[in-house]
Amino acid sequence: MKVLVIGSGAREHALVAALSRDPQVEAVIAAPGNPGIGRMCETRPVDATDSAAVVDLAEELDADLVVVGPEAPLVAGVADALRQASFPVFGPGQEAATLEGSKAFAKEVMAAAGVPTAAAVPAATEGEARAALERFGAPYVVKADGLAAGKGVVVTDDFDAALAHATSCLAVSDRVVIEDYLDGPEVSLFVLCDGTTALPLEPAQDFKRIGDGDSGPNTGGMGAYSPLPWAPPGMVDEIVATVAQPVVDEMARRGSPFTGLLYCGLALTRNGIEVVEFNVRFGDPETQAVLARLRSPLAQTLLAAAEGRLAQVPALEWDPRSAVAVVLAAHSYPEAPRTGDPISGLEEASALADTLVLHAGTTTSDQGETLTGGGRVLSVVALGEDLDAARARAYEAVELIGFDGEQHRGDIALTAAQGRVAVPVRTGAQG
Repeated sequence: MKVLVIGSGAREHALVAALSRDPQVEAVIAAPGNPGIGRMCETRPVDATDSAAVVDLAEELDADLVVVGPEAPLVAGVADALRQASFPVFGPGQEAATLEGSKAFAKEVMAAAGVPTAAAVPAATEGEARAALERFGAPYVVKADGLAAGKGVVVTDDFDAALAHATSCLAVSDRVVIEDYLDGPEVSLFVLCDGTTALPLEPAQDFKRIGDGDSGPNTGGMGAYSPLPWAPPGMVDEIVATVAQPVVDEMARRGSPFTGLLYCGLALTRNGIEVVEFNVRFGDPETQAVLARLRSPLAQTLLAAAEGRLAQVPALEWDPRSAVAVVLAAHSYPEAPRTGDPISGLEEASALADTLVLHAGTTTSDQGETLTGGGRVLSVVALGEDLDAARARAYEAVELIGFDGEQHRGDIALTAAQGRVAVPVRTGAQG
């Protein structure tokens, strides 16, 4: 099987690594890829949002499966163009991708499907935003309605900061979404979908804030871990039954069957499981941790999803060990990340057992030196017998890597390793 992966981040690097482990895969090609991916497989230049260019590349390569990594090509309709050209594609069509492209549309679908989620108000003016913020009270949750690469959400106790974010969103979009705040720990669950069937992967938890103790501004994600030792029994089955499957059914009813990855971002609240957000692709950095544990053949499973055969896929097999992913970010990220700083220690870190250094924002100099090239530069992923062991190995690798102004959190998976993640007792629950 020849697999074409569209994208250039650490998520795509993790996908390439997992796809390459599938015994039926003879070649993986990434477009455009990045310097780290280029050390693992062939890369080809392409504008990922240019449907015609992606189709031309798939035809040139005679790809047996195309996996679309980022959200922008999906919302641009690249998967539709590939399907029209008769390629099996893992990734939803443009209409189904609106679940991520529009927070308001996602709320509409959830309401129709009876999916539990935070109360929300779409606001089209500053005055409407102000009224919604006053209605919900602090903590204030303000979400850009369109794509924001994971950075369109502000959660703050500061009314003026919340209103300022809402106003900045309205400057580039016709509406912004104001939500009620959900208490309780958050969970990320990736669900493979083939338009009918919903097949969950293992859950993860990510860390959005830049600083330890969840301090500082939101980012695209500073780390993640899997599995979740504190997760209530039956949690994944409940999420599939109350969230993922109803959304798959509703999208099919609307004539926009969802084929691809439904990312369910959830909070375990005192009211039970509630949806924080949907994405329509593998999340970053959770993908790095989750796929490090997958033992089942990924390419064969994604091809089954693309061809509507998920119901025939055997139960997925997982490494019982824990995985911890730590993101190394650039100087001044997330406000104004600096690029062009030389990176040292990559070979030493990659040589550690059960450790993978995945590239996100990197470039190569004319002299062949690896440089910082984006906000989130690298993801370091390590496996261990438990979270303590995985954390120790991941941070050992992190300490071997250096570049000027490098930032990382030192507390990824720490509270979980210490048994300090508290799930609220459900309202009305016995005990």
